[in-house]
Amino acid sequence: MILTPGSVTLAQIEKVWREERPVTLDASARPAVEAAAAMVAEAAEAEAPVYGVNTGFGKLASRKIAPEDTETLQRNLILSHCCGVGAPLDPARVRLMMVLKLMSLGRGASGVRWDVIALIEAMLARGVIPVVPHQGSVGASGDLAPLAHMAAVMIGAGEAIYEGARMSGVAALASAGLTPIVLGPKEGLALINGTQFSTACALTGLFGARRMAENSIVIASLSTDAIMGSTAPLLAEIHALRGQTGQIEVAARMRALLAGSEIRESHREGDSRVQDPYCIRCQPQVVGAAWDVLDMAARILEIEANAVTDNPLVLAGEGRIVSGGNFHAEPVGMAADMIALALSEMGAIAQRRVALMVDPTLSHDLPPFLTPDPGLNSGFMIAEVTTAALMSENKHLANPCVTDSTPTSANQEDHVSMAAHGAYRLCRMVENLGVIHAVEALCAAQGIEARAPLVTSEPLQRMIAVLRKEVPPLGADRFMAGEIETVAEMVRAGDFLRAAEDAR
Repeated sequence: MILTPGSVTLAQIEKVWREERPVTLDASARPAVEAAAAMVAEAAEAEAPVYGVNTGFGKLASRKIAPEDTETLQRNLILSHCCGVGAPLDPARVRLMMVLKLMSLGRGASGVRWDVIALIEAMLARGVIPVVPHQGSVGASGDLAPLAHMAAVMIGAGEAIYEGARMSGVAALASAGLTPIVLGPKEGLALINGTQFSTACALTGLFGARRMAENSIVIASLSTDAIMGSTAPLLAEIHALRGQTGQIEVAARMRALLAGSEIRESHREGDSRVQDPYCIRCQPQVVGAAWDVLDMAARILEIEANAVTDNPLVLAGEGRIVSGGNFHAEPVGMAADMIALALSEMGAIAQRRVALMVDPTLSHDLPPFLTPDPGLNSGFMIAEVTTAALMSENKHLANPCVTDSTPTSANQEDHVSMAAHGAYRLCRMVENLGVIHAVEALCAAQGIEARAPLVTSEPLQRMIAVLRKEVPPLGADRFMAGEIETVAEMVRAGDFLRAAEDAR
């Protein structure tokens, strides 16, 4: 995929991540990159101090560095910042981080040579993936530690994965037919300054959350029919009067999914219930609000993915190299907190629907715990408990991270964003929500089948058919953990969305 720095879309980024496509920058970016690199090379030889070019870093910025020590300065910077700990980031997100760094360097304001860009492109094309520990960044002067582990492989240090094997960085490059690069002035700083680790994690969280929001609409529609819920709260006029975009969209999709259901038509008259519980009646309001929040986060992250976030910046058009603070990851941290709130709330309302369906006092004549022989069998009793556990975990994980600033680096970096772990947690939250949706789908399908000979709508019948290819209805109690994970993977893969897509 050829990317044009500054104008890459979220759709392109998601395709790069999901399909692990090789990436190159559009050749039109090269003149600006080389012009900025020439300015940096000239500044490195000059007497005037320019931060990070011929000076030390952070609190040591007042220390002047001789031109002959430039290469050592940049190499030492990378090695000294390789202080990450914890489990390695998965290869797909490391690849995305590298792509985002390419996009930033390609804007021509970082002062690196084109050779640096070409090496990252080649590593992506040949499958050299640095081992990047996920802990160590506070999202202040960029994601210093994680990006240093990426850059270390480029200079023949650190570790990398190549063809499924973990090895030294220099061995990985050699195995792929690549040569380590000797960093020029400012190049090490350009590689480790920036928000690419946080942004990569936030973007994958966003992509997962969006898929979960779509899943929530389909699975909630199935749950609504399973408990013989009313579709009156989905009327377009109700949602138009409020005017919230996401709410209107969710209601419209649910109306289409439920249209033609025999179950729904069977209780339009004579139903003693006046109103359904909020988890049924307010699905458009809750998931619609999450939808809107995800859209806001998406706008922030699309801008950030295309941004230049290192320091100092080379303003070639003005002939100046200037210091700023674009490395501060506050926008990413804010977006990650927004995504976390949306994930938590989607899980909270989904879990209440699971609880509704297994409770015989609320499920409108469904068997207790959705088992045909209650007492001897427990049915979905503990599957519901599992969803409660994961819902609670996501609530804890949804606590904001950007409010947890702490000073670092001898008080030079005295306000930080905590965007790195704010973004990293999102993957775990998406995984948890996938399981909640999986249990809801299993319960809803079981509930629909208990309404036979009445059937649900055609789109929802297709969804159940896809589910039943992998997991049969629950009769007598059986080992369910593997089945839950199978369905969770179907949720994450979008299998149910594709089955119901004709109703969109």
